[in-house]
Amino acid sequence: VTALQDEKNSLMSENEIMNDRLDQLDDSLDDPNSVVAKKYFNAQLQLEQLQEENFRLEAAKDDYRVHCEDLEKQLIELQHRNNELTSLAEESR
Repeated sequence: VTALQDEKNSLMSENEIMNDRLDQLDDSLDDPNSVVAKKYFNAQLQLEQLQEENFRLEAAKDDYRVHCEDLEKQLIELQHRNNELTSLAEESR
């Protein structure tokens, strides 16, 4: 029982230390001049920029997909037309 109480006390003090460190980190994020806050805000800005770029690239991908489908339809139509013209050319020979 004593060993478990000692372990419990040890864990409680470690938990308190960790909570203090967490509070310090939270406080440093609130201070816009701290290194941690600057890194956090830079990372947040970079994340937003990457999300915007990802959205732009997704839109471009969709545009290219539609364009590719249109080109494939044109290709099929041109192949049919080519086959028709080839058969007409053979008939005229």
